[in-house]
Amino acid sequence: MKKIFLSILAILVALILIVGILELTSSYKVTEDINRNAPVKTQQKITIHASPEKIYRIMSDVNHWSTWNKDIQDPVMNTPFVKGNSFDWKSGGLTICSTLHTTIPNRKIGWSGPAFGAFAIHNWTFVRDSNDTQVIVDESMEGWLVSMMSTKFQTHLEQSLQTWLKDLKTEAEK
Repeated sequence: MKKIFLSILAILVALILIVGILELTSSYKVTEDINRNAPVKTQQKITIHASPEKIYRIMSDVNHWSTWNKDIQDPVMNTPFVKGNSFDWKSGGLTICSTLHTTIPNRKIGWSGPAFGAFAIHNWTFVRDSNDTQVIVDESMEGWLVSMMSTKFQTHLEQSLQTWLKDLKTEAEK
């Protein structure tokens, strides 16, 4: 019985060490474009009957995301919404620290950041179309956990962004 316990303990320690090494040695390239070679990526679009100015205002108010987006918890941004500043939030059970890489008022927002076993790049584009705005979101995800579970991450990412866009549409069209 003692040998079984020690064997299980040794396996657990080895797994913890492997995960720790993977996390510590992960290096991701922060760019203003998504990683087109990432194992998980998507583009989603929606037309919203609101101005790009209104949509940008809603999206740049990070601290209030959870009031209209049901998939986000505890968003916190203690600095101005400008390139180089960071914010924290939770989604899909992951705590995420994101850093803004693009803030072009009323046109484009982009951020990237790591979460356990993953690194994501998000880009949001707002294109005026008469009285409407076309909102386009591109996202890529990579990392050791994403590679291991790419099908699950792909499905979740697509569903999450579709929900985010629908919730944004509802909020912006109020």
